[in-house]
Amino acid sequence: MGLKSSKNMVYKFHTSAFRSSLMQKIKSEKTKPEIILRNALRKANIRFKGYGHPLPGKPDIVLLKKKLVVFIDGEFWHGYKWKNKKNRIKAHRGYWIPKIERTIKRDKQNNLKLRRLGWQVLRFWGQEIKGDLQKCIKKIKTI
Repeated sequence: MGLKSSKNMVYKFHTSAFRSSLMQKIKSEKTKPEIILRNALRKANIRFKGYGHPLPGKPDIVLLKKKLVVFIDGEFWHGYKWKNKKNRIKAHRGYWIPKIERTIKRDKQNNLKLRRLGWQVLRFWGQEIKGDLQKCIKKIKTI
């Protein structure tokens, strides 16, 4: 199966049908952590907008009154504890390491763009929402 990177490099590696099936199921919207946080915000009567807001980085949640955007980042895709995890990637390092590092860089650029537009930016890891939802809600409320 061939995969392309943004630098016109083609990565060809064999992927089992099982692995391919798993990868196709990974969602970029309406993930479990997003649904959990959205439901908690509704329960706390915090009004927000969802997808489709024309802001850099496509925030997962937009609180217009607070001028606050919230991103919920997946640990693998956005490089949680990247310096340590990077060394653990064994398969297809030439593909995954640059891909994740581009995502980290893009996240930082989007944060900067949003702040320059006057928005406050919060980023939560999926595990933060699953592990301590009330702490995340409290952080949103205090802004």
